[in-house]
Amino acid sequence: QVQLVESGGGLVQAGGSLRLSCAASGRAFRAYVMGWFRQAPGKEREFVAAIKWSELTYYADNMKGRFTISRDNAKNTVYLQMRSLKPEDTAVYYCAASYTLVSAQSQYNYWGQGTQVTVSS
Repeated sequence: QVQLVESGGGLVQAGGSLRLSCAASGRAFRAYVMGWFRQAPGKEREFVAAIKWSELTYYADNMKGRFTISRDNAKNTVYLQMRSLKPEDTAVYYCAASYTLVSAQSQYNYWGQGTQVTVSS
């Protein structure tokens, strides 16, 4: 079992940056692949990025360049650094845990409650 709590969301102007954090409880944090997903209003939830304990990363093609995923295994925390934000990045961002480095939501066993990111134009 692992519990995930996201933080760091908020309102930012277009072109700005935000860093999201996801704190995980439990003793087996290093065993999990940690992923970020997002769901914009009226749209399906989509994969953003994922990272293994070894820091091997995997990004959705349209997320490369502006988003960077990282993790601190000592702090049981995964981060999503977002730069040059656009209004279309407005969404609820979710942290999730899986055993495999994949983009499929069905492979993620644990989910956080999400944190709202709003980008104003």
